[in-house]
Amino acid sequence: MMNFQILVQLVLVCFVVVLVSGSSRNLPILSFDEGYSHLFGDNNLMVLKDGKSAHLSLDERTGSGFVSQDLYLHGFFSASIKLPADYTAGVVVAFYMSNSEIFEKNHDEIDFEFLGNIRGKNWRIQTNVYGNGSTNVGREERYGLWFDPSEDYHQYSILWTENHIIFYVDDVPIREIKRTEAMGGDFPSKPMSLYATIWDGSDWATNGGRYRVNYKYAPYIAEFSDFVLHGCAVDPIEQSPSCDYGAALDSIPTGISSPERVKMEKYRKKLMQYSYCYDRTRYKVPLTECVLDPKEAERLRGFDPVTFGGARHRHGKKHRRNKSNHPGTSSV
Repeated sequence: MMNFQILVQLVLVCFVVVLVSGSSRNLPILSFDEGYSHLFGDNNLMVLKDGKSAHLSLDERTGSGFVSQDLYLHGFFSASIKLPADYTAGVVVAFYMSNSEIFEKNHDEIDFEFLGNIRGKNWRIQTNVYGNGSTNVGREERYGLWFDPSEDYHQYSILWTENHIIFYVDDVPIREIKRTEAMGGDFPSKPMSLYATIWDGSDWATNGGRYRVNYKYAPYIAEFSDFVLHGCAVDPIEQSPSCDYGAALDSIPTGISSPERVKMEKYRKKLMQYSYCYDRTRYKVPLTECVLDPKEAERLRGFDPVTFGGARHRHGKKHRRNKSNHPGTSSV
C-alpha cells in the first residue's frame, strides 16, 4: 500500500501542475467550424482538411480574419499560433476580444497584437484593454519573447473574469489587470466575440511606420490551431447566458498562483519594453490602477529616457493607428 505521506505529496504536485498550466490544457479544444466563422479576406482564410487548424494570409490584395460564432461574457480563450518568418515589418497579427460591432460608441476590447519586424529582429507582442469606449485611454504594454514565434506554434490565452484579466503565453502569465473601483467602465464588462486577423499596419507597427510591409515577401501566413472558447455563450439580443454561468467558469483559474506570479515577474523584468503606467509623455499622472515599481521605472527609463522620463519629443509620437485597413481592433 502506498505510504500516505507520499500520496499526499503526489496530490499536491498534481494540484500545483494544474495551477501552473492555467487549466488551459484541460479545457475542450474545438474544431474551427464548431467555434468560428469567416470574417473577411475571401480565400486568404484557409481551413485545413483536419478542420482543427486555420491559416490567415496577407497579400497585396487583402488581409484576412475569422470571428467566434458566439458572444461570451467572461471565460478562458486560447489558440496556438505560428507567426510568419523572415521580413515581417509592418505586419500585424491580432488575437483579441471585442464588441465593437454591437456597441459602436462604447465598445470593450482585450487585445493580443503581434508586431512584425525587419529581418534579424524579433517579433514583439502588445497587449491592450479598452472598456466602455475608452479608446482615448490606452492601456498598452509591449514585450519581447523568449523564443522565435515563427519557428513553431505557441499558445496565447486570455482569462477574463468579473474582476481580473490575465494574458498568458505558453501558460506563463505575462500581465494581470485587476478591476478597481476607480477604473469604472474602463474595465471590459459587456459580452464580446473573439477575433483573429492579419493586416497591414505599415503606418505604425514597426518603428512608428519607418519600416513598412514589403509585398515581395508575401503572402504572410499566420497559422492557428488548438482553439479554446471556454465561457458562457450570450444571446446577442437578450444578453443573457445560455448555460450554467457558475458551472462554466468553475474550471478556469480565478487568479494567479504563487509559482505563476514568480514566472510573471521574471518575464516582465526581462522582456517588457513599454508600459502605459510609466509613459510620462502621455500621462503626466499615472492612471489610478497603476502600481508603480521604482526598479521597473528605472529599467524602462534606461530603455527609452524620453518616453519614461517625461522629456519632450522633437517629433510627436503617434499613438493612434489607421483603422481603415482592418475591422475591429484599436490600439497604439
